[in-house]
Amino acid sequence: MVIAGVCIDKKIERKLKLLGVKDSKKLSPKKREELFNHIEILAKDIIVLKVPACKIDKYRSQKINLDRIEAMKIADIIRMMNADVFYIDSIEFNSERFKKMILEYLPEEKKNVKLIVKNYMDETVTVVGAASIIAKVERDKAIKEIQEKVGVDIGIGYSHDEKTIKFVESLIKSGKELPDYVRKSWITTQMLQEKSLQSKIKDFLFKKKEC
Repeated sequence: MVIAGVCIDKKIERKLKLLGVKDSKKLSPKKREELFNHIEILAKDIIVLKVPACKIDKYRSQKINLDRIEAMKIADIIRMMNADVFYIDSIEFNSERFKKMILEYLPEEKKNVKLIVKNYMDETVTVVGAASIIAKVERDKAIKEIQEKVGVDIGIGYSHDEKTIKFVESLIKSGKELPDYVRKSWITTQMLQEKSLQSKIKDFLFKKKEC
């Protein structure tokens, strides 16, 4: 998980918009890289928080779901960043509930900051689009580092990606303990483990019948 915060002067927002800054999902990797460099130069402050898979697994073992993890990390960014207004893309359909969740994790001196929390804000507010670009480029770098480490194409790391699924499946089939960069609490990982277990049971019973 990679979460980013970008702080800009209001007058810079138009400049970023003219450069093409918008929701990172609507940009090519090359364009994101290009805009990443512009944002780094023009922003007053940039904060990037990375939560590794093993850390997410630890949170999940404590019954802290992904929404809460993200709320905690956004609160950390707000605490570290000096800004008058914070625009936040809500990952929950109920944006007010997500806002209250973030406020829970803010220290007293930050609880009165102005938070504007809405759905799809990365599509409508330039600075939120800038933060999404920073987070996406940093995430892509992290995926590339893992690929270089293992020496195979692991895909983009999402549950809909066939390469990622096949890679995690191959790790499970190896019988070795899953590495720290694989989220064990990920529903995809759990489903693949269940599938592997069922396959092993089926093979065992079939061999037993043959005997």
